[in-house]
Amino acid sequence: MSSVATEVVRLAGERGISLATAESLTGGLVAAALTDVPGASTVVRGGIVAYASDVKVSLLGVPEDLVATSGVVSAECARAMAIGVRGVLAATWGVATTGVAGPGSQEGKPVGTVYVAVAGPDDVDVEELALAGSRDDIRSATVEATLQLILRVLRREEPAVR
Repeated sequence: MSSVATEVVRLAGERGISLATAESLTGGLVAAALTDVPGASTVVRGGIVAYASDVKVSLLGVPEDLVATSGVVSAECARAMAIGVRGVLAATWGVATTGVAGPGSQEGKPVGTVYVAVAGPDDVDVEELALAGSRDDIRSATVEATLQLILRVLRREEPAVR
């Protein structure tokens, strides 16, 4: 169990924040890391593994023209996925991963090109990652980077007034 995931679940629980994941290259690993934490059921609403482009469009509401112009390996797609899953699963925050884990490039983007996003009520944070290593290394590093991004966003948020 990841200590970062534990801290994410703890802080989100304290603040009454719920999370939903939309994952492509990580195939549910972010949701798994979060749900490995005892008490995650009070925070995690669910997750959608949207590996195929048409699933990103049909389930998450990623605009078809965005897929056609920017591609699914893009900051724009990560942003749309995070916003989409937030709405579909009625969560406070939506979290998304998309990118190229390998073995080959995709959309002209090299292996290791990854985008992660966290969409909240007021804004969306997106990070571009340039990762190296095997497919498993890239997927693991993406999970860790995503959890770190969620944690940074949580720490920046003001706690609820009690």
